Amino acid sequence: MKILIIRFSSIGDIVLTTPVIRCIKQQIPGVEVHYITKKAYESVLQFNPYIDKLHLHTGSVADAVQLLKPENFDYIIDLHHNFRTLRIKRALGVPSFSFNKLNIAKFILVQLMINILPPIHIVDRYLNTVSALGVKNDGKGLDYFLGEDYSLKQLLPDTPHSYIGFVIGAQHLTKRLPVHKIISICQLIQSPIVLLGGKEDFNTGEAVVCATGKHVFNACGKFNLNESAFLVKEAQQIISHDTGLMHIAAAFNKKIISVWGNTIPEFGMYPYLVEEHHAMEVKGLSCRPCSKIGFKKCPRGHFKCMNNQNETAIAAIINA
Repeated sequence: MKILIIRFSSIGDIVLTTPVIRCIKQQIPGVEVHYITKKAYESVLQFNPYIDKLHLHTGSVADAVQLLKPENFDYIIDLHHNFRTLRIKRALGVPSFSFNKLNIAKFILVQLMINILPPIHIVDRYLNTVSALGVKNDGKGLDYFLGEDYSLKQLLPDTPHSYIGFVIGAQHLTKRLPVHKIISICQLIQSPIVLLGGKEDFNTGEAVVCATGKHVFNACGKFNLNESAFLVKEAQQIISHDTGLMHIAAAFNKKIISVWGNTIPEFGMYPYLVEEHHAMEVKGLSCRPCSKIGFKKCPRGHFKCMNNQNETAIAAIINA
């Protein structure tokens, strides 16, 4: 049997599909597992031992079909489920199973503040997609494979190697703490801190370091994804926004403090199967959640979901 799994983006969403990959590979005898994602996310899956062939999407739907057609798949597992994947499935013409994105329920929650979402993590909903193939959740959580032996002495030669990882980035501003809140948290934490994020977070990291002192190291934009994932793996604890590195931290079963702005854990994308997780939210806001994804700025202008976060409580969990 040859199976294709589709998930084009993004980092966190792809990491959340890893139990499906593993369970299919381990539970269906002789199965050949293929996966297609965008080239930009190759490093998330390139060392995954449960994938027999990784296909990288770089062009149009027609290009993807041309890439996949010769494989003659028996089944397609569509974990992205949008118009683009619908066109690919129709063109390949093989039986498929598609993930239920619950878009109507999410729309009702965001627009009417009525929560009819099932209390089920997205990983379990991903796995429900393949239940017809006899695949069951093995309860082993998320996977992330680094593929190389990294060294803290190499990556952080002048930084203490017992540290707190603080993921300060996120794709959308309404998922990120304001800089003054990040600074305040870092000032309250007694341990060394490594700031994690992409190149776009470097200047924020520098501002935090300037305001807090030598116990904070700005690693934003200095390392590739797998190097950053290694720094997450080696951290004592992780503070993170609702973003990809949070799910990578869950794959390494780290103690996680997740900080939520305009999105909410009830969307089903909180850290999966970790031993210790603290979700930090500002409860009781009539405007939250204002989006299932995020915005460039707070639609109401006050940004209470992040401005009212209790940094003392966050730091207390770390210092305990």
